[in-house]
Amino acid sequence: MSDKALEAQVRDVLQRVQLPGGGPLATYGGMSDIIITKSAIAFAITIAPGLEASFAPVQEQAKKAVAEIAGDRKVMISVTSDRAAAQKAQATAAPRQPGPPPKEPVKGVKSIIAIASGKGGVGKSTTAVNFALALQAKGQKVAILDADIYGPSMPKLLGLEGKPAMRDDGIFAPHEAYGLKVMSIGSMLEGDQAVVWRGPMATSALRQLLRETDWGEIDTLVVDLPPGTGDVHISLVQQVPLTGAIVVSTPQDLALIDAKKAIDMFARTKVTILGIVENMSYFLCPSCGTRSDIFGHGGAKETAKKLGVPFLGAIPLHMDIRERSDAGTPIVATAPDSPESKAFLDIAEMVG
Repeated sequence: MSDKALEAQVRDVLQRVQLPGGGPLATYGGMSDIIITKSAIAFAITIAPGLEASFAPVQEQAKKAVAEIAGDRKVMISVTSDRAAAQKAQATAAPRQPGPPPKEPVKGVKSIIAIASGKGGVGKSTTAVNFALALQAKGQKVAILDADIYGPSMPKLLGLEGKPAMRDDGIFAPHEAYGLKVMSIGSMLEGDQAVVWRGPMATSALRQLLRETDWGEIDTLVVDLPPGTGDVHISLVQQVPLTGAIVVSTPQDLALIDAKKAIDMFARTKVTILGIVENMSYFLCPSCGTRSDIFGHGGAKETAKKLGVPFLGAIPLHMDIRERSDAGTPIVATAPDSPESKAFLDIAEMVG
C-alpha cells in the first residue's frame, strides 16, 4: 500500500474519533499533517491551553483507531497546547493548571547528560558517541539517545542497520552497539528521507523515544541534542531532570559565539554546565608531525575561563577519528589505546 493510500485510511478511521465538543478529529483544524514512514505513523493535535485533560481520551482513541490499520508501524500522536488554537478548538476550555508539569525521571536511568552545540558541523555527535563509550570504559552501563530529530547520526556512527524491535505493548527495544543501548529516529527512516516536522512533532518524537524505550538499568543516558537552542532542547529540559550538559565547539570565534548561546540557554533553564569541549582543536601532519591550528586554538578554553565553567579538554582534528566515524567503528571502541581515544577518556574522567 502506498503512503498516500495509508494516509487516506488514517483520515478515514479518524472520522469516528469524536472531539470533546462534538465533531470528528479528521476535520479538526488543529490537526497537523500526517507523516508516514516505513516504521511509524505520526501526527500532532494542537489545542488551546487548559484543554489537555479534555483531549486525553481523544489521543487514546485516535491511537487505538490508527493502530488497527498501522500494521507493524508505531503510532505516534502528540497533543500540544497553543494559544492560537483557541480560535479553532471545538471544545469548552477547562481551567488551566498553573506552571509547567513536573519533571519525571526516565525509568531505569540514573543520570542524563546532554551533549549540545550552538551550531552544526563541530563534531557534536562524534563527541557524544565517544564520550558515551569512554564512560562505559570506566565501568558504567551507558545508553545514547539520538535527539537530533532532523539530522540523526547514530545509525552511521555506530553502524546500525534496520529498525529497532518493538514489543507487543508498543515499547521499543533499543539497538545495541559496542555495549551501548541506542535509540535514533534515523533507524526508522528510509535512506535519505528527510524529517519534515514542525516543532510539536519533533518534541513528540523525543518524548516517545525517551519514554517508550526499554532502557533497562542504565547508569548514564547520553543525549545527543540538535545544534542550536530550539524546541527539542526546551522539551528535554522541561521533561526530565538533567545531571548536566556538555557543550562542544571548535576553537574559532564563529563557533564560540553560538556555543555561548547554548551555554546561556542551559543557564536560563537551570541546567548545570559540566563543561566545554574544544573539538578539532589542532591538526598533526601524519607525514611530518607538524602541528597546524586550522581553526585557531584555545578559544574554547578561554571562553570557559571567562564564563566560569569547566574546560574538559581538546580533541584533535585527526583522520583516524573521521575514518572510523564514517565506518561506524568509533575510535574509543576500536582503538582504545590511541592518543585520540585518550582525549575522550580524559573528558569522561573529568565528568565522572
